[in-house]
Amino acid sequence: MLAPLFPASAGPDARRIVAARGLRAIADGFAAILLPASILARGGGAMQVGALATATLLGSACLTLLAPRLVARFGTRRMLVGLGALMAATGLGFAWFDRFVPLLVIAFAGTLNPFAGDVSGFVPVEHARLAVSVADAHRTALFARYSLAGSLLAAFGSLLAALPQIAAPGLGVTPLAAMRAMFLLYAVIGAGVAAIYTGIGGNGAGADPVPAPLGPSRRRVWGLAALFSVDAFGGGLFVQSLLALWLLRHVGLSLAATSSVFFWSGLLAAFSYLAAVPLSRRIGLINTMVWTHLPSNLAVMAIPFVSSPAGVVGLWLLRSALSQMDVPTRSSYVMAVVTPAERAAAASATAVPRSLAAAMAPSLAGPLFAAGFGWPLLLGGALKAGYDLALLASFRRVRPPEETQPR
Repeated sequence: MLAPLFPASAGPDARRIVAARGLRAIADGFAAILLPASILARGGGAMQVGALATATLLGSACLTLLAPRLVARFGTRRMLVGLGALMAATGLGFAWFDRFVPLLVIAFAGTLNPFAGDVSGFVPVEHARLAVSVADAHRTALFARYSLAGSLLAAFGSLLAALPQIAAPGLGVTPLAAMRAMFLLYAVIGAGVAAIYTGIGGNGAGADPVPAPLGPSRRRVWGLAALFSVDAFGGGLFVQSLLALWLLRHVGLSLAATSSVFFWSGLLAAFSYLAAVPLSRRIGLINTMVWTHLPSNLAVMAIPFVSSPAGVVGLWLLRSALSQMDVPTRSSYVMAVVTPAERAAAASATAVPRSLAAAMAPSLAGPLFAAGFGWPLLLGGALKAGYDLALLASFRRVRPPEETQPR
């Protein structure tokens, strides 16, 4: 029997957040691929793509760091509506400007995401609100649906990245002009996200607690943040925009084929989120995070040693089927092992170092990918595997409430 669309205890805010996450994911899906393609069409190369990816991640880190204070001052609804408006402005900027410096500024100040996943300023605000929108027993299931919506619709968005190549000849426009139109679509989606968030209000599990800085959970949160940073730096070495560039230039895939690869990888990741829920109930959140993530990183490390495009794609799809089970479980775990008042601060404290660590990686990975051999995949996979083992050693005894209560 299929699981219900939402857990029984999920309130209306949870539904709005999941809907907005899915809508944003469509835009992230095609923008992560069109970012390198549009830079190439403007006459740039791997160095510029890496710099833009770094700028987007640094900007996201700064915004995420400010998120708890902004929420405390303006409230969750106005914060999320404002982020939607910023997303619309980002799309307009990438559609309008051609010169690298303005694009770099927009990348830093805006919401463009070099991952099809989510590292934006939306994350800590949404996570904290989700955690009070559902009962503890259903928290992981709700985060799984949040991640599922993001991955499924990001996969669909990846397919949309092929539209400029397909439509440009028939419309009699250049591929770059068609890409500009896609960034205008990104802006429209941002406006739609802002509209959804105007309805944020009450929820079924209680009101938001007054946000507080980290207190009793400080040591635990910073320990998690340090480990998550290692994982993020490893993943930042092969962010989707840079991997797309490598597939286009060195593996020899077309833009349409590359978008198809990311569609299927996103689809596999989406269904893995649902598998994470019963698995985490059986073996626990930490074990699910580690024992699904570790083999996926071994697959990534093998990719540089495979010469055929089919082999590269096959290993990437294997990685995609396993690597994302830790996403809803990680989000749920962080919200579970801190006090309710610390949740916004904990979400920010674990997200900011991740974003900063990930931001440092693309500028290093760009030249390495340009060399042809997939060094970033080998190094990134090794770092992420090390993170898995360290997480297991450090936190296997720190269990969330639902794992300590009698069943």
